[in-house]
Amino acid sequence: MGKRKRYINRPLGDKLLDIFLYAVAVAAIVLCVYPVYFVLIASVSSSTAVNSGQFLLWPKGFHLTGYQFVLENKKILTGYYNTILYTVVGTALGLSFCIPAGYALSRKDLPGRKLIMKLMIFTMYFSGGLIPTYFVVKDLNLINSRWSVILMGCVSVYNIILIRSFCESSLSEELLNATKIDGCGNGRFFFQFVIPLSKAIIAVIALYVAVGYWNSYYHAMIYINDDTKHPLQLLLRQLLMTANNATDIQDGELAGEYLKQVQVVKYAVIVVATAPIMCIYPFLQKYFVQGVMIGAIKG
Repeated sequence: MGKRKRYINRPLGDKLLDIFLYAVAVAAIVLCVYPVYFVLIASVSSSTAVNSGQFLLWPKGFHLTGYQFVLENKKILTGYYNTILYTVVGTALGLSFCIPAGYALSRKDLPGRKLIMKLMIFTMYFSGGLIPTYFVVKDLNLINSRWSVILMGCVSVYNIILIRSFCESSLSEELLNATKIDGCGNGRFFFQFVIPLSKAIIAVIALYVAVGYWNSYYHAMIYINDDTKHPLQLLLRQLLMTANNATDIQDGELAGEYLKQVQVVKYAVIVVATAPIMCIYPFLQKYFVQGVMIGAIKG
């Protein structure tokens, strides 16, 4: 005779708690997903439906006017290029600075390790402020230079602390001592052992830095005056702030029907600006969870 499956008779209170938790989880998912879905369907709806709010779950009056505007507008395409450039170069520099710094601070034989860490943490809470920082950037001749955007956001003390914690919990001293016996130096150990064993945290930091650059507009707004060097997010900010005057988006060339499409154009630009990061995230999610959780539990 086959074995009968045994079911545990759970108390009514536990079942009600499960139902409540599932309901809360579903509500949280809806609250997070629906705004993104709303922007997507609004970007392909007619301007009349968008301006009057006549849609809720499905697009109404399917139109691609907003995306046509994005593809035809040279200013938006230039902003897209600048954003990609800032993100790629800034992420590469951020990883090049943060990973060696985090690993070095995880080594107990680093002279002055605690003092260096305290000084770095101090900068997380106190800074010179906007005006002194602006004068520093000006004295370095970086005003109106793309490097002002790239260099101002490539290093984060928080990212360095994450890397340090990861290295302390995942890279044992026994491994380092074993490689030293075989004649392995610090540089070789870093490139041949630390980097391959730290793929999870590298993916996490890369995602952090890339998203930061992709969404950043503040540094460009402060330090760059040339419109041809503005990132897409700064252009999106200008578009959202001047939604009632669409002629400002294309140097006065927009007229007539485009004035009626400004709301649709806003949603289309938001989708175009957000889509690349949303497409990359699923491929890094497993590394993201693994890299954040490693070192969180001490045994």
